[in-house]
Amino acid sequence: MGGRLVIALSEVDATKVDLVGGKAAGLGELIRAGERVPDGFCLTTEVSRAGTVPEAELVDAYRRLCGGANGRVAVRSSATAEDLPGASFAGQQDTYLNVSSAAELIEAVGKCWESLRSERAIAYREANDIDHDAASMAVVVQRMIDPVAAGVMFTANPITGTRTETVVDAVAGLGTAVVDGSAAVDHYVLGERTSVAPHGCLDRPRLDALRAAGQRVQKHFGSPQDVEWAIDAEGVLWLLQSRPVTTLFPQPPDTGLPQPRVLMEVGHMQGMLRPFTPMGMSAMKVATAIALESYGVKVDPADGLKRIVDVGGRMYIDFTDLVRSRLLRKRLPEAMKVYGYRVSAAVERVLEDPRFAAQPGLPFRVRSVVAVLARVVPGSVAGLVWALARPSRAGEKMFVLAAESERLAATPAGVTSAAERLRWSAELQSPVMSGAMLKALPALWAGMLASRAPTVLLKGIATDGEIASVLSGMPHNVTTEMDLALWRLASAVGPHRELLLNTAPDELAARYRQGTLPDIGLGAFLATYGHRAAAEVDIGVPRWAEDPTLVFATIANYLRVTDPEQAPDRKFEQAAERAEATIDELIARARRSRPVRARLAGFLMRRARALAGLRELPKFIWLYSLAEMRRQILLAGAELAGRGLLDRAEDIVFLDLREAEAVAGGEDLRELVASRRASYARETKRRNVPGVLLSDGTIPEALAPPVTAEDGTLVGMPAAPGRATGRARVIHDPAGAYLEPGEILVAATTDPGWTPLFMTAGGLVTETGAPMAHGPTVAREYGIPAVICVRDATETIRTGELITIDGAAGTVRRDADVA
Repeated sequence: MGGRLVIALSEVDATKVDLVGGKAAGLGELIRAGERVPDGFCLTTEVSRAGTVPEAELVDAYRRLCGGANGRVAVRSSATAEDLPGASFAGQQDTYLNVSSAAELIEAVGKCWESLRSERAIAYREANDIDHDAASMAVVVQRMIDPVAAGVMFTANPITGTRTETVVDAVAGLGTAVVDGSAAVDHYVLGERTSVAPHGCLDRPRLDALRAAGQRVQKHFGSPQDVEWAIDAEGVLWLLQSRPVTTLFPQPPDTGLPQPRVLMEVGHMQGMLRPFTPMGMSAMKVATAIALESYGVKVDPADGLKRIVDVGGRMYIDFTDLVRSRLLRKRLPEAMKVYGYRVSAAVERVLEDPRFAAQPGLPFRVRSVVAVLARVVPGSVAGLVWALARPSRAGEKMFVLAAESERLAATPAGVTSAAERLRWSAELQSPVMSGAMLKALPALWAGMLASRAPTVLLKGIATDGEIASVLSGMPHNVTTEMDLALWRLASAVGPHRELLLNTAPDELAARYRQGTLPDIGLGAFLATYGHRAAAEVDIGVPRWAEDPTLVFATIANYLRVTDPEQAPDRKFEQAAERAEATIDELIARARRSRPVRARLAGFLMRRARALAGLRELPKFIWLYSLAEMRRQILLAGAELAGRGLLDRAEDIVFLDLREAEAVAGGEDLRELVASRRASYARETKRRNVPGVLLSDGTIPEALAPPVTAEDGTLVGMPAAPGRATGRARVIHDPAGAYLEPGEILVAATTDPGWTPLFMTAGGLVTETGAPMAHGPTVAREYGIPAVICVRDATETIRTGELITIDGAAGTVRRDADVA
């Protein structure tokens, strides 16, 4: 079987994937690992590129495989983009079994080639950004096994993510019935904590043999595997295929703390589910270390806290000690509701796990907590009281702090080399995090207290929705002011309306950067807000000043508003008027039975309107230093690329600060950058990120079915009161997003970078979030209803579908009418 047209599977390994495709490469690796694989050969990709089946070589290889005569073989496709870490292509190409003659073999090979260009394979490649021209097909031919039982084995639980469980689906006879769903399947979950009674076609020895083989295969490939297998009449276990399980969320790294651990993802609180770049995560660790040091807690800024864990580029907090605390655990589910009911429900399931049984003692050192409280509480309480007493002065002080923070973020003229820029970047956040941010927090807490206390004071008198509506149209919210500023810009474009309305946003952005776009006042807008972006807490992400594509998309959306009553500034004014009227009505209602409470609630509701809008300002203040940190790091990257140490300046964001300093010292980390860039690209496509995750990979939420009302209505969490009916618009990325006025925005999550879209939206639905996160807060201020924590909303709801959302009840009704 010489040449590059036909090659024996025993001669194949992972390095030959371009020649034999992913499936054959996996089979070759199984053989090299000592596993039992049916004999066979591979018709290589060189053949498919030539376009003609080399019948003589193919038939000769077939005869030799079958001992000189016709025999039964399996013919399987093996595409070069198949069975790889980023895309499994499971079920996308064809397999032909019991091929028993040379003529049938030649025909089956031709059909395998054709499957490379099938509609489903093309759609799969497009969904995974795989170049059609780069994909080619090899074909695997193997001796048929006559199984008494066959099926599929996952070496990690594909539903819950649990890495300590092996899942086996089996049927008697050929395993195709498992894949195509044509027969009832025997299902087994094998794990350290599970005891499965043998049933159906597999007994205990066979199950044990399967699990052992799965563990060997997983160890060989270094990741969980999806394995096809068969057991013949003599009881021999054959492995027919092994591919990586590409859908699993990454398993948390071992932090050295006693196992198992419980982790909570914190990005969803701020509307960020996309992964951090390594440099972005590094900047977050620095910020955390600075903030903790201001409270007297020492942390290495490079490594960060052990209890802050990077999982797939997302930031998780380890709160195992709280879960195990006998004193605190019962209160956790209720306390976690502020982060969304999905987190709360997941915590309830964790509490049922015997591995996290209650333990005596406190989850912290009393002396350390007392020391921190003594340092923080006096000033914070004084600042909170002062803010409640003098809200206008508190607001003025906050904006003075913002101006001061912008000044402090400037880089000294003497910082010029890459090494100097990196050192300065490591220190850049300190004046803000340990100064302005701390000074701004008391007013923020005063606003939160004032906005939440009326719920208790007016219990039984006012609904939660009525109290929430008091926070509509609030002043002093820098994010709202930003969106209204962009609306005013759009309203004044005059003769450039058609250009901005009918030109693609990315083309407008390119023309703006080139200086060939008419002046519409965008420069002034970006001078104030250009340091913002979607996912803006990640310094690896371009700011609007660098890439204003989203800004132009939003301007186009604003220009589609033709009804004066739907104008964002008018809607905002109406929301403020309704809020003031609601306060008067609630006070009057409460005064009839509880005059003292009515007076106190009225005071607090008005203070909430004066202060709660300031909650966006601390982050806005912080963003100045983050934007400057990004600028300095990119300048350092440009120097390193010029020295040949990086391929391009932007590559530096795929290193952390310590690694970037090593590169500045001459170390070549370009292979690490390439690996990180590929991993980041894969994780960016991930739509679902678990709010709670166990160290063995288990996703507690996956153990529970989706919450659905009896009539099929989707159930989430109330976030902004009101009802709205409109066409759904499912959006995964705000850059270039198209949104007609009145459409209901459906997204996995939103952060302040998305909020310009809110100005024309009829409502908001998200899969994650927390009531006090930026997205729901801004939705309340605009007076549009919002429902958050709707599981799989972007997959269940279709663009154009008529839906009705109730932001007070937390429901989304699908009206089954698609435009």
